[in-house]
Amino acid sequence: MIIRKSVFLGVAAALGTLLSAPVALGQTGTSVDQGDWPVYHGGFFSQRYSPLDQINADNVANLEIAWRFSTANFGPSTDFNNPSTPLEIDGVLYADVASTRNVVALDATTGQVLWMWRPQEGDRYDEAPRKGAGRGVAYYRSGDKARVIDVTPGYQLVSLDAATGIPDPNFGVNGKVDLFVGLRNADDPRFPYPDIGISAPPLVMNDVIVVGAAHRTGGRPRSKSNVKGDIRGYDVHTGKLLWTFHTIPERGEVGYESWLDEGVEFTGNAGVWAPISGDPDLGLVYLPVEDPTGDYFGGDRPGANLFSSSLVAVDVKTGERRWHFQQIHHDIWDWDLPAAPVLADLPNGRKIVMSVSKQSFVYAYDRATGEPIWPIVERPVPQGDVPGEWYSPTQPFPTRPAPFDRQTVTEDDLLDWTPEIHQLALESTEGFRLSRELYTPPSLTDDPDGTRGLLSLPSSTGGANWEGSTMDPETGILYVPSRTQLQMLSLAKNPESDLDLSQGFGVRVPRVQGLEIIKPPYGRVTAIDMNTGEHLWMIANADTPDRIKNHPLLQGIDIPPTGVPTRAGTLLTKTLLFVAEGNGTPDAKPIMRAVNKQTGEIVHVMELPANQTGIPFTYEHNGKQYLALFVGGSGGAAELVAYALP
Repeated sequence: MIIRKSVFLGVAAALGTLLSAPVALGQTGTSVDQGDWPVYHGGFFSQRYSPLDQINADNVANLEIAWRFSTANFGPSTDFNNPSTPLEIDGVLYADVASTRNVVALDATTGQVLWMWRPQEGDRYDEAPRKGAGRGVAYYRSGDKARVIDVTPGYQLVSLDAATGIPDPNFGVNGKVDLFVGLRNADDPRFPYPDIGISAPPLVMNDVIVVGAAHRTGGRPRSKSNVKGDIRGYDVHTGKLLWTFHTIPERGEVGYESWLDEGVEFTGNAGVWAPISGDPDLGLVYLPVEDPTGDYFGGDRPGANLFSSSLVAVDVKTGERRWHFQQIHHDIWDWDLPAAPVLADLPNGRKIVMSVSKQSFVYAYDRATGEPIWPIVERPVPQGDVPGEWYSPTQPFPTRPAPFDRQTVTEDDLLDWTPEIHQLALESTEGFRLSRELYTPPSLTDDPDGTRGLLSLPSSTGGANWEGSTMDPETGILYVPSRTQLQMLSLAKNPESDLDLSQGFGVRVPRVQGLEIIKPPYGRVTAIDMNTGEHLWMIANADTPDRIKNHPLLQGIDIPPTGVPTRAGTLLTKTLLFVAEGNGTPDAKPIMRAVNKQTGEIVHVMELPANQTGIPFTYEHNGKQYLALFVGGSGGAAELVAYALP
């Protein structure tokens, strides 16, 4: 972006005045005396909570659009679907936009562009596995020094002056650190670049930048050998590498014994693609680790496979592991940890960390020791018959809270609005295995028993996912958005990969004349009291779509709200829970609801210019509270839309 020198300096000077003011970050990472949103999920605790209450149940219906910022013309291609959550500090927003992940600074009261920085990565970008706007940036300030930290699609760590957008010359090489350097299994001569990147923002805490790792979708990996998803910590001032945590252990390290043959040497992935959380007082960061290479077949990596699909607490200064808990042994469902761990100081005195999962469990631990808050017990699970696969005989099951979404596919889970519909749903499952128990493993596309695969619930994109959950620190109530959608787990040989088996081609989830064959709701929000582990209420995330209301098989039948198969982006304030319908399905509408967080009652329905793509956030500046989010997904360029009271 070319900016005239006089304009550029004027903006820099104005911002420099703003950024010289001190800001006190509390334990949760939120500004103590200002209504800022300085961390991706609001604070280090990832609660997505703000104590602001200027917008409340009495006046939320009066909200108006204060300003709109379009991402049109900010990239080489149109940014249709921006999933990011901007940061706001002292009246300035920092956001990722466009497929090349440009960083912009905006005036938080008008949306005016103050500066833009654009990475130019050439074929490194062309080969990147995680293109797109990304999910957000990180921010650091100490005294007069303020920096915006981001990771490019080409996997470079950048540090930008928050006042000007100019790369910090004292950080790395000209403001960048090449994250390819030092990776394990990164030099495969078959591919021009390592299969690694990240969409989530880095976490900056206690003067350390913690960087995650993500890979191409692992349903049909290009090889059973892949780059390992090591997690690393860098000095926030210089970009110097401080430590590396091996999510796949090396010989002599804890966890190595859980890999039963040489698969530990060549297997990759096991990165952290979800956002990272931290406790600055304990000096711990919490890593939600994904599954290893191949999502659905693990015959080349027998054993429990630590630290995959585990929550791992490491020392932010040294990278030393303090504790871990593996939530899935030998993950062959792609049910890796998808969301930022949520930390809370509960009213009952417990200091906990919670992990919401794709299997619809909430795993709750003492965040200093890793001791489960309620027992998590090992139970026998179904065993499979895929040649060459290794199966864990047991899996850990939280005993409390109860699951927040459906976990099985049995005859009782199928549609039964009428006897005719139920019979059609039963007939549609013929030729498939059903996941009658949680952890039923995938099966073959052409199994000798005549079946073509497994109908599985949950899917690898639900219950919970990257949107995470929200926590009320005053009450200890957790609000979890989730998605209910069948998945076909059907294994076959992919001739383009050296992996024996991967997700098969061409076998689809059956439907009944366009209807999902399982019972609604297809998307929901569940309120859970984490003091007791009790569920308080559950609501559908949307009304019943017209295609269901008006379906010929359902004429004359009263259908309660079914919700839609998306995961709502949620935000919690002093008085309200905001729930958007999301996108990714034609059924989702451009709507956000304000909900009474005690009862689940809908207080107000807001119409948005387009569907929610980023998660809503809120901030206050010059005495005015704003509610904002990215919208898009409807064919036009994504927009950042900010609401305020008249």
